[in-house]
Amino acid sequence: MKRIALCCGTGIATSTAVRKKVEDEMNKRGYKGQYTINQCKVTEAVAASKTCDCVVSTVASTMLTTQCECPVILATGLLMNRGTEEIYNQIEAILKAE
Repeated sequence: MKRIALCCGTGIATSTAVRKKVEDEMNKRGYKGQYTINQCKVTEAVAASKTCDCVVSTVASTMLTTQCECPVILATGLLMNRGTEEIYNQIEAILKAE
């Protein structure tokens, strides 16, 4: 079971919207039941990265890219429907990895 930490500023509003999009797309691609998503604040993401396979963030933060212990996927494009395929492909690559 892969673990995804999905973070935004407060861990509530934006991450909830993005979570729905990620779940819908990953389930459509055949990964239903193969991952869990936990929402968190961006300030909690570094700690969450210790037990996750990736961090998906709607906040561009140097702290995330330099301090997280797993891959960080910037997902602001999901909010604006720009570059969504590339973001989903990055998440899928994590789900596929052994």
